[in-house]
Amino acid sequence: MNKIDLILQDISLEYNSEKIEEFCNRVLDNLGIKDWEFTIVFCKDDYMKELNSLYRKKDEPTDILTFSENDSDWDLDAEGEQPYYAGDIAISAETLKKNAEYFKVAEAEELKRLLIHGILHLKGMDHETNNDDEEMIIYQEDILKDFGDFIF
Repeated sequence: MNKIDLILQDISLEYNSEKIEEFCNRVLDNLGIKDWEFTIVFCKDDYMKELNSLYRKKDEPTDILTFSENDSDWDLDAEGEQPYYAGDIAISAETLKKNAEYFKVAEAEELKRLLIHGILHLKGMDHETNNDDEEMIIYQEDILKDFGDFIF
């Protein structure tokens, strides 16, 4: 069984936390992942800017940062007594809204996209750019299509 912890960093969340956990669990099921634990931190741009500056040396906010605990010994099929701590995902609620407006998509769709994106990073996937031809971005969008009707 997967365990997802949600932390609100000086914000209130417009979405039901149980539905966010349910969505993440469905994505994990879709990926064949069991017994994972991770944290999702929802924050404002100023906190995200601090994280981005500290960890990526970029003095600006971003929509999502993922801190993966993935190592080369990790095995999706391994069943342990304890959940595998996959890492942390930080999402700026403010940048999420800005991106939804910019890309002309619903905020809920952008939230799904970011959650999938973060989970794929926790799984060990990566990308060089955000271009549509990146393997991870293609995979992310394919998964998103599977969950288009999910409502938060």
